[in-house]
Amino acid sequence: MEKQDVLFQDLGLMDYQAAWDLQEKLLLKNVEAKQRLWKVYTRDVSNGHNHSVLRIIPETAHHLLFVEHPPVYTLGKSGNKANVLLGDDELKEKNIQFFNTNRGGDITFHGNDQIVGYPILDLEKFFTDIGKYLRNLEEVIIQTMAEYGIIGERSIGETGVWIEPGVAGKERKICAIGVRCSRWITMHGFAFNVNTDLSYFNYIIPCGINNKQVTSLEKELGRKLDMQEVKEKVKNNFAKIFDVELKE
Repeated sequence: MEKQDVLFQDLGLMDYQAAWDLQEKLLLKNVEAKQRLWKVYTRDVSNGHNHSVLRIIPETAHHLLFVEHPPVYTLGKSGNKANVLLGDDELKEKNIQFFNTNRGGDITFHGNDQIVGYPILDLEKFFTDIGKYLRNLEEVIIQTMAEYGIIGERSIGETGVWIEPGVAGKERKICAIGVRCSRWITMHGFAFNVNTDLSYFNYIIPCGINNKQVTSLEKELGRKLDMQEVKEKVKNNFAKIFDVELKE
């Protein structure tokens, strides 16, 4: 079977609101395509049959956006603002933006040298299973980490990618994941700490989880990583896990 195309864009450094607006625009365009639908007749020759079969295929397009944001805290729709340990004046003083969002999950941080990935996919063309989608996103990061000799794992009941999640006192999160899905079109996605300034996590309770650390590739390896190199690995693993072709 021919692989599906996913349109890839690296947006570089972009304000959070601008990236959110772009995601909403792409999602809405896909939702409108689903409302129009695309009727295709194919030939069914299985089991001795030879007749036309009507298939309904929406003209939706898949996208994968990479971006880095200026320092910003984002809170999921089920999150608790109390997990932000700074007041509004302190956020302004430190030049950190804050957004309530419509994704799942709680509070997280986005900043420079972090790979934020926003897949806008029509899951009806893959599988209609949000749990499987989240596990696939985790697997993309887990396989990327493996290329650097780091074992990434899942933590029971906690979305995202962790290191040593089963070792009390050593659990540390390296990738946060939070998504939204409308008519099986996804948006938002993952935030993978590469050379990220981890001090920003000191001012929040990351993902609303107490007594667990946050880490980065740089911290684990003891050296700065080439961002473009890591992006290429994430892209390649995304294409492999979702069985797609990335088009620029």
